[in-house]
Amino acid sequence: MSVGLIALLDDVAALAKAAAASLDDVAAQAVQAGGKAAGVVIDDAAVTPRYVTGFAAAREVPTIARIALGSLRNKILILLPAALLLSALLPAAVTPLLMAGGVYLAYEGAEKIFGLIAPHAAEAHEAEIDPIDPRARSFEDAKVASAIRTDFILSAEIMAITLASVEGRPLAMQAAVLAAVGIGITAAVYGAVALIVKADDFGLWLARLRAGAPFGPPLRALGRTLVVGMPPFLALLGFVGTAAMIWVGGGIVVHGLEQFGLAAPAHLLHALGGIAADALPFAAGFARWFGEALGAGLCGLALGFLTIPLTSHAVAPLWRRLRARFA
Repeated sequence: MSVGLIALLDDVAALAKAAAASLDDVAAQAVQAGGKAAGVVIDDAAVTPRYVTGFAAAREVPTIARIALGSLRNKILILLPAALLLSALLPAAVTPLLMAGGVYLAYEGAEKIFGLIAPHAAEAHEAEIDPIDPRARSFEDAKVASAIRTDFILSAEIMAITLASVEGRPLAMQAAVLAAVGIGITAAVYGAVALIVKADDFGLWLARLRAGAPFGPPLRALGRTLVVGMPPFLALLGFVGTAAMIWVGGGIVVHGLEQFGLAAPAHLLHALGGIAADALPFAAGFARWFGEALGAGLCGLALGFLTIPLTSHAVAPLWRRLRARFA
């Protein structure tokens, strides 16, 4: 074998090792960024099932697939290029955009609590800010469009958190991590939603197994458990989603303010975490997290309730005028 061929093979091997290392780095960064966005991911998974309620069983999975496709378009075709442009041209805008998304999450969570406290007022508020789209051809189209709009905000928050976690990395690395997080989270969230939504149907099928089927009694018992247990589980999931909206939104705003020099709220959250950790030294890590999350949740709740009248009386009328003007 010639020396030139050996040198070429060495170069190819070196390139392959570099590519493998780069892929490992992308995977590691994607996992780290996905972990930082976990609160928003939980929120996304908890919010989505409500958009497929009221459908025939045969339309549930196709509807989830339509929403997932819209979510992927949001992340890859719109938000990824926008995030890269921001990173290259206006990196200082990332934190304000994160904070704006945090305000929206706090507003969404507070709006759900408002609906429990004052359902009639909440219905009037929702009709005022989110009227039915006359272009929707069916109930399913309207639900899908509404779900994709909500997903856009949550996806923007996920991509912004991801972008902040790879700040200073080469542009190609940022693009690869954003794409990996966008595709991975979309698959995970909507795969989980499909499993959750169809769990009761699967449970019903198990409960109807014939008496002579292998492992029939335990499988039928499992099926009955799924059928009975899914409604309270979905209710719990909705509660977790609302809580995640509020504490994640409040935490993002508080930490954003800290970056702009207003550190008192963040110091207060750290102090609450320290008090909780001192009170429960046998579970100090969890107690510290819970104390800080509780403080962030209270901040998010206050912020969310402040934005409800602001949205009704300022944001929604302005949006309607702009939409009418440019329609």
